[in-house]
Amino acid sequence: MSAPAVKICGLTRLEDATAAAAAGADFLGMIASRGFGRSAPVFLGPAMTRATGLPVVAVVVNEPLDQVVSLGGETGAAVLQLHGDETPEMLQALRAQGPWKLWKGLRVRTSGEVEAALREFGPVADGILLDGWHPEHRGGSGVRFPWDVVEPLRGRFPKGVDFIAAGGLTPANVAEAVTRLRPQVVDVSSGVEAAPGVKDPAMVRSFVENAKGEGT
Repeated sequence: MSAPAVKICGLTRLEDATAAAAAGADFLGMIASRGFGRSAPVFLGPAMTRATGLPVVAVVVNEPLDQVVSLGGETGAAVLQLHGDETPEMLQALRAQGPWKLWKGLRVRTSGEVEAALREFGPVADGILLDGWHPEHRGGSGVRFPWDVVEPLRGRFPKGVDFIAAGGLTPANVAEAVTRLRPQVVDVSSGVEAAPGVKDPAMVRSFVENAKGEGT
């Protein structure tokens, strides 16, 4: 199995983005919707791309279609990650509005929820991101989704649709997640932070190494 790509999410500072790129990250994630603890200004997206050459993933939560299109353009997003209650119809509409790929983020607790998500969004998304469920937070809460529920369903992910594993990943457990879940992408935010919105370069480097099987 090839090593997964690594997304460092919840970036709020350019220096953290450049450190993530130097550590070997493949995607840089930012919260483009306002009002969240790690929300970042839209100009951070183009700045990160200029500084690193890496693709930016813009995370949006329950925004109207025109606002998602605007945020995607302003951030220079290569990927739009829809992390709210967006519908398959919205993803279809976004497909025609820009060159970006579309990842649908879902917080799951049961096998039925995973199966429903695959049926609903498999035909319209480029990637399905599974995150831990939290009653108050959409993401970045450090909560894992139930690996034991997802593991036997891994073969049901549609061909050509990437599986992004998120939620509660850390340098200590990402290697196990890669082995058990076989994701195309692993996504971390709070698991590599020194403080909310501030990444720890050593933890980022360790996470990337362990995700890609380069740790000693």
